[in-house]
Amino acid sequence: MKNFALIFVFSLFIAPLCAQQTQKPMLYGNSWMAITGKPMAATAGSMIFQQGGNAVDAACAMLAATCTMWDTLSWGGETQALIYNPKTKKVIAINAMGVAPTGATVAFFKSKGYNFPPEYGPLAATTPGTPGGLIFMLSKYGSMSLGQVLAPAMHMAAGYAIEAQAANAIERDKELIKTWPFSKKVLLPHAGEKREAPEAGEIFIQKDLLTTLTKMVEVEKAALKKGKSREEALMAAYDRFYKGDIAQEFVRGSKEQGGLITMDDLAKWKPVEEEALSTNYKGIAVYKLKQWTQGPVLLQALNILENFDLKAMGYNSSKYIHTVYQAMNLSFADRDFYYGDPNQAPAEPMKGLLSKDYAKQRASLIQLDKNDEHIGPGDPYPYEGKKNPYFNLLKNRGFELDTTKRNFAPKHDLGNNSTKEIYEDRLWRGTTSIEAADKEGWVVSVTPSGGWLPACIAGNTGLGMSQRMQSFVLDSTLNPFNVVAPGKRPRVTLSPSLFLKDGKPFVSAAVQGGDTQDQNLLQFFLNMAEFGMSVQKATEAANFNTNQLWLSLGGTKTSDREPKPGQILLNANTKETVRDELKKMGYKLSFSERTSGPINAIYFDWKHGSLQGGSSNHGEDYGIGW
Repeated sequence: MKNFALIFVFSLFIAPLCAQQTQKPMLYGNSWMAITGKPMAATAGSMIFQQGGNAVDAACAMLAATCTMWDTLSWGGETQALIYNPKTKKVIAINAMGVAPTGATVAFFKSKGYNFPPEYGPLAATTPGTPGGLIFMLSKYGSMSLGQVLAPAMHMAAGYAIEAQAANAIERDKELIKTWPFSKKVLLPHAGEKREAPEAGEIFIQKDLLTTLTKMVEVEKAALKKGKSREEALMAAYDRFYKGDIAQEFVRGSKEQGGLITMDDLAKWKPVEEEALSTNYKGIAVYKLKQWTQGPVLLQALNILENFDLKAMGYNSSKYIHTVYQAMNLSFADRDFYYGDPNQAPAEPMKGLLSKDYAKQRASLIQLDKNDEHIGPGDPYPYEGKKNPYFNLLKNRGFELDTTKRNFAPKHDLGNNSTKEIYEDRLWRGTTSIEAADKEGWVVSVTPSGGWLPACIAGNTGLGMSQRMQSFVLDSTLNPFNVVAPGKRPRVTLSPSLFLKDGKPFVSAAVQGGDTQDQNLLQFFLNMAEFGMSVQKATEAANFNTNQLWLSLGGTKTSDREPKPGQILLNANTKETVRDELKKMGYKLSFSERTSGPINAIYFDWKHGSLQGGSSNHGEDYGIGW
């Protein structure tokens, strides 16, 4: 079976690219598909599929493998997922985002001179969500044991050939890593030498992480030997992590380095299964996670764009780019003010924000001949039959209500003065994506993140702590729904997608990249829905990014996060005529060779009963099908 899989993958990569009209070939399969941001992790997923696991099992194995590789995330980070359950024909949303720990208050961070919680270190950490999220998904919707799905990751923790991307990132950030003793011990095996990080291809060993994972598997095995059910055994592993000796060492290591997380914080935290939010775009049902993510931005943008004939404008024409850019700005302005943790007060006005009538009103604000640098949050409350309780906050923020348009216009231009390199790093930082599907009909889309390099490791657990606290605000005039408080989840950028057509899976997709995630996913979807592109072509097609939004990740100063009105990132191949027309509309142009974002996706070909996989040419993304 393994040899056949290798032959199949090799045959895909020598397929004639001219026929594909893409830089990477389409992936095909009729039994299963595993795609993620790391080749080794895709291999882990394929191993689980070949052992008889379903798509949830495979997704968990890919998640564990990517967390063990450090470059874009690690084990102390956060996980969330959309899962299509073929038995109920419903889309399930999994919320395994950690929460702000005890003591994480506005007053605490302001006392340290911060305008936002820090980017790195123990004070950037929410409670770890990935281990709990993985076990939760596996217990409810998988079929295998924790030992089975963690086997590839445990093999890697015992020693794997580290990639150049991670190895070089460690070396680049080694001075910061040295400030955290447990990180230094794990990540700098050549301390004192000219190069202190591992070399690319060096066998990288993580003894502490292997011990932690082994403890979880051992307690599961012990429970099964005592006659416990599969679910009970998995929860025994969960309890050891969040309430037992692993938790004790995690808390000790965090506190020793100045962190706030307590045993009570870990014991009280739980992953949550939620109802996904959705809209319908021209007969296609679009599902996203709730407003503790930025996912509803895509739903809002589609509702706005439904009022325009995008296909007639032409793919990436100046008119198309302008219209989509404006729709994204309108949606992100709402995100920046109204999105937050739905499990804590105040309640976000999601009914109004996702109203088709509200979208029509927002669409009417788009000026066809120029970029609107002064666009701000709208007023969704009348579309819920309510009055907006936050007008005073908006005014304090520097906005004035235009009652004729129900729009808020800033009194001044905001200007982010960060260098292009620093700004783009904050825009695209961290994260990976995981897509899995099987012949039974299970579909999984995940965008896990947190604990990316340079990561602060908690004690001798081998677990890099999350950096997601930085996505909170300390000033309610920026967003009254996302002000930091103990036990609260930050509003994050993590945003997997599922699309259904005629009641069946149509496309599953996700992308890494911070604030660009739903920008790239929006255009990827339109590439397929409006312009008929194949899933592989849609992952590679030239997109564009707006910088006219508040950054969700970055420094502790307000100037590090402020929008850059009118700035747009275009593909280097954009036609001169399009460039000239956009300049006349007031845009400030910058260019890159690849602007598709590292998108991974699966298309469901119901006509032929097969799966088609798309994996971006942007980075290391890789897929295997069978």
